Amino acid sequence: MINRISTAVGQVLERDSPWSQAGPGMVGLLLVGGLLVGLYYKTLGALGMDWYSDPDFSHGFLVPIMSGYFVWERWAQLKNQVIEPSLSGLPVLCLGLGMLVLGSLGAELYLQRSSLIVVLCGLVWVLLGRIFLKSLALPLAFLLFMIPLPSILLNTITFPLQLFAAKVATICLFTLSIPVLREGNIIMLTGTTLEVAEACSGIRSLQALLALGTVYAYFTQETGLGRWTLVLLSVPIAIAANVIRVSGTGILAEHYGAEAAQGFYHIFEGWIVFVVAFIFLLGAGSVLSRILSRRAVTGAHGAPDGHSSPRST
Repeated sequence: MINRISTAVGQVLERDSPWSQAGPGMVGLLLVGGLLVGLYYKTLGALGMDWYSDPDFSHGFLVPIMSGYFVWERWAQLKNQVIEPSLSGLPVLCLGLGMLVLGSLGAELYLQRSSLIVVLCGLVWVLLGRIFLKSLALPLAFLLFMIPLPSILLNTITFPLQLFAAKVATICLFTLSIPVLREGNIIMLTGTTLEVAEACSGIRSLQALLALGTVYAYFTQETGLGRWTLVLLSVPIAIAANVIRVSGTGILAEHYGAEAAQGFYHIFEGWIVFVVAFIFLLGAGSVLSRILSRRAVTGAHGAPDGHSSPRST
């Protein structure tokens, strides 16, 4: 049956082969798809509600679309790829299903949701082979950005980020001659007090900027080094942008009152700062491209041409 399903997938990849020619294999393929829907429809429904109800996770709607684009871009390569079904992927598939069961029993949403990606990896490996899985590594891994971070991770790193933002913002405000005191994550101004709450830690915008940075790095950097470097640079850029946001909130509160730092203005300020963070990311990508280009040119000029000159003694 595995071989028949693999054959069906291969025929689907061929544009000029109608799906009806896949025969029993297509039935098996549709059955696998139906089982996935049956296993994950509740999980994906709840995930979609998180995207819809929480602006911090609204980028999740775009992640599967972008992942699909990555697959489409590789379509010509996938059509020519040799399909080699392998039972070596069964442990990965079983791991994903085990994650789903454990996540459901323990009400751990991240485990449930991330299990889908592991299951997909296992299915690709079993039905199409390890080389196919390698070709689809980026589209599958990119799906992780659609899943909100687990609570245990958020609780671990959120408060340190709150403290960092409060500390640096206090320094910035003091540098601007604004009277300010800080106690923990509380910033005390002349006429009001600001709390750098969990929502202001920057951790959630960090996930969105990482996803954006991954896409930007993929399209602008030609080497793996450049892509990984730019993706990693998204982290300090997001943290710096959040410090700017907290500092800006303090400036607004000091000069225009606490109302100016709340409600619509606070939300609008968040969008502005995110745009600024993306501009920083664009600048970092441009500088990185120039550095790596010069390095490549220098390496090419310094490479031996195969004609060595006599050494002087």
